[in-house]
Amino acid sequence: MPDSDHEREAVLLRRVETLLVERETLLRATGAAAVFIAKLDNHTLPESTYQAADVLAGVLNALPERTLREAIELIRDGADGPSSPRENEDI
Repeated sequence: MPDSDHEREAVLLRRVETLLVERETLLRATGAAAVFIAKLDNHTLPESTYQAADVLAGVLNALPERTLREAIELIRDGADGPSSPRENEDI
């Protein structure tokens, strides 16, 4: 356990940094899932996957619009900045 205020502050800062990294990872996963669901062709989707796709779509639809928009933007922009418009034009 940290003894000084400085040590406690350092521990809290590391924890906040960890949470921010985890948040971005979760947003990327959410954005990828949203793009995946949006691009699914339900005519070629195996019947055995209907329930999983429905659950995923429901979870994504339950997110606040702002969060979902941020997640999709992270996927659109990629890790190194905005991608070409053609590559993601229908996301």
